[in-house]
Amino acid sequence: MSEQKANNESGWEILPITPNTGAEVRGAKLTGELSEEELAGLRDALAKHKVLFFRGQGHLDDEGQEALAALLGQPFAHPTVPVKDGSGYILELDSHHGGRADQWHTDVTFVDAYPSASILRSVVVPEAGGDTIWANTVAAYESLSQELKGLAERLWALHSNDFDYAVAAERKGVPLEEERNYRQVFASTVYETEHPLVRVLPDTGEKALLLGSFAKRILNASSSASGHLLQLFQEHIVRLNHTVRWRWAEGDVVIWDNRATQHVAVNDYGGQHRVVRRVTLAGDVPVSVQGERSRTRNAGAPKGQLDPASA
Repeated sequence: MSEQKANNESGWEILPITPNTGAEVRGAKLTGELSEEELAGLRDALAKHKVLFFRGQGHLDDEGQEALAALLGQPFAHPTVPVKDGSGYILELDSHHGGRADQWHTDVTFVDAYPSASILRSVVVPEAGGDTIWANTVAAYESLSQELKGLAERLWALHSNDFDYAVAAERKGVPLEEERNYRQVFASTVYETEHPLVRVLPDTGEKALLLGSFAKRILNASSSASGHLLQLFQEHIVRLNHTVRWRWAEGDVVIWDNRATQHVAVNDYGGQHRVVRRVTLAGDVPVSVQGERSRTRNAGAPKGQLDPASA
């Protein structure tokens, strides 16, 4: 694919939004019946741009979204949050029921083989606000100094889905009870995984920084040092020159490489309604620069029954 048009008969246009991150795909109709040429073109564009945006996909319903996901890989059910009624893999994020993903994160990094990609479809869009922003974690790694690259490549972090719902409710400006109910489901079973701060992507050999809000602390570091290191690298990842921002319209679909990005939903729309539906694709266990694989510390412990060694 060139930067302007797919090299197949689909007539898709690939229009970069920023030099490093994100491209709008025009002329595409996403379905569960894409041709091999279209699938190959989509995968090539995703590997290059990390995030792909598709307008005007209102024809796509829940069943069609799941069929598209099955074409691209193996759909992956969220470990703790139940799927939408009547679906196999769809996770619905409804702002009226706690679904405001307003912290920078990579999807489901609290498990070892977290999703390789995500497909998000807008259903209800606020009149104003509710944009989503993605950060390119490959570009972030590449823009580090050699000294910081060397440091990052030696560090590991503990990732977990255990949250403080009171802090989250205050941040979101939602009722405490609403956030408590959402978080009790999200962290009903607690997972903990040790990941390298830098992973090598299996398809391209690129190096990507692996952090986000599920990263709780740096291993083998004091609490103070851990906090400083997490802040240093996380703030670098989300620098504006690594990001792309999308203003949603109903029927939009976004597909992103979950191994090479973080994202955040901007929580600026108050009581307006926002609903998006997501399907993720199964991923692989990250491998560090030194060839070590991520390690599961707690593979689904009931809340309150974590391994004491993980504290």
